[in-house]
Amino acid sequence: MIYTDTRDSSVSVDFKTAVLNGMNPQTGGLYMPVEIPLLNKAFLGKTPEPSFRDVAYESAKLFVEGEINDSNLQSIIADAYPFNAQVVPLDPVSYVLELFHGPTCAFKDFGARFMARVMSYFNRDENTPLHILVATSGDTGSAVGSAFHNVPGLDVTILYPEGKISKLQEKQLSTFTGNVRALRVKGNFDDCQRLVKTAFTDKELRQKFRLSSANSINISRLLPQSFYYTYASLVVKNRSPRDNKIENPSIIAVVPSGNFGNLTSGLIAKEMGAPISGFVAATNANRTVPDWIATGKYTPRASVQTLSNAMDVGSPSNYERIRHMYSLEEVRSLFASYWLDDKGTMDAIKSCHSRTGYIIDPHGSVAWKAWDDIRRNGMENLMGGLSGNINEPGLTPSIPDWASSIIEKRAVGILLETAHPSKFGDTVLKAIGREPSMPDRLEKVLALPDNSIPMTSTYTDFRQWLMDNLE
Repeated sequence: MIYTDTRDSSVSVDFKTAVLNGMNPQTGGLYMPVEIPLLNKAFLGKTPEPSFRDVAYESAKLFVEGEINDSNLQSIIADAYPFNAQVVPLDPVSYVLELFHGPTCAFKDFGARFMARVMSYFNRDENTPLHILVATSGDTGSAVGSAFHNVPGLDVTILYPEGKISKLQEKQLSTFTGNVRALRVKGNFDDCQRLVKTAFTDKELRQKFRLSSANSINISRLLPQSFYYTYASLVVKNRSPRDNKIENPSIIAVVPSGNFGNLTSGLIAKEMGAPISGFVAATNANRTVPDWIATGKYTPRASVQTLSNAMDVGSPSNYERIRHMYSLEEVRSLFASYWLDDKGTMDAIKSCHSRTGYIIDPHGSVAWKAWDDIRRNGMENLMGGLSGNINEPGLTPSIPDWASSIIEKRAVGILLETAHPSKFGDTVLKAIGREPSMPDRLEKVLALPDNSIPMTSTYTDFRQWLMDNLE
C-alpha cells in the first residue's frame, strides 16, 4: 500500500514511513492511502458476522501488505485487543457502540494500542528511541501513555491543557513514569496541538531527534478505529430484522466529534465496504465543521471549554483528510451536522437515562440528542423547508442523501459512546442525581502521585524543554 500527502499528491511513501513520520515534515500534510481497499464481500456477508478481531485482521492486512507479514500482524492484533467493542441496544432502532472496555476506558485505546505495537515492530532494529509527541484534549493522552508505557524503543511526551480536562482524566495523564511523561500546558488544546505540529516541521529539532505523533494525525492511530465501525455495522445489520423488523436498514453512525479523527475512521470503514449509509457529525459549541457543512466556509477558531472536553477543538486536524477524500457536496450528501451547548448536554444525559435506563457520558449524550432529534422530527422539518439556524443548538441546514430513510422509518442509529461515564462523574451526578460505578482500573489511578510538568504555550519554551530532556 502506498501513502500520499493531503497537501502534495506527488508524495509516495510506504506504511512504515507514514507511521514513523507521523506527518510529512516537509509540507505539514497528513498521510492517506492513495486508495481505500475493499474488504472481501464474502467476508462482510458472513452469518453470524465475523468477530471484532477477525475484522481487525482482515482490515489491517490490506493497509500493511508487504510490510508486516500475516503471522506478525495476527500477533499485533491479539496483543492489542484483549478487549472488545460492544453493541448495546437502547431501543429498537438505537444502538450504543461502547468503546470504553479497554485499559483507560476510552475509544482511544483501540487506535493507541495498535499503533504502539506497529511502531515497536518498525522500530525494532533502530539504535535510538523514537520520540512520540502527542497533544490531548482529554482521553488521547492516557490511552497513548498506557499503550506505550514500557514499550522498548519508544519515548512519549504528552501535552494537555491545564485545568481544561476532568480531574480523573488529568490523574490518568499525570501519573505515568519511565518512558512516558505529561506536560500541563497553560492554554487550550489548540495550543497543545500547535506546539506538537510546530515541532514536527522544525528541521533542526528533527535532525537531532526521531519524532513521530500519536494523535489521530498519525495514520496508524486512525486506521484501527475503522475496525469497530465495520464490526458494529455488521452486528447491527444482522440483528436489526429481529429488533425492529427492518431488512437491510439504513445504518447511520452518530459520532461525537472534536478533532474528527474518529469520524474520518468511519469514512474509511464505509469506503472499505462496511454497510453504513451515512454519518452525523455531532459536536459541542466548538462547531467549526458543522458551520463549514452548513455555509461552505471553513473558519478555524479558538476553542471554548465545554462539559464534553474531548471535543473542545476549534481547528480540527482531520478536516484536512475529509477534504482530501471528498468535495463539500459529497460531504453534504453523507453527513448531517449537529451541535449542542452545555445545557443541552446535561439535559441529554438526563433524558437518555430517564427514557432508557442507560447512563451515558457527556460526549455520547451529544450523539444521543442528535439522533433523538433527527428521528423524531428534526430531519422531517429540514426536508419540509424549516431550515436549522447554525447559531442555535440543533441540526444545521444540510440534508444528506439518507434523509428520506429517516422519514420512511428505514433507518437505525449507532451512537458512539467514546468514554466511560465515570470519567465525568461530577457531570453525570448533576444530571441524573447519582454517580456511575467506576471500574477498578480507574479507581487504582486515583491513589497514584502527580508527576506532571508545567509548560507555557510558547514554542521556544517547549522546544528548549525537548532539547534539554530528550535523549
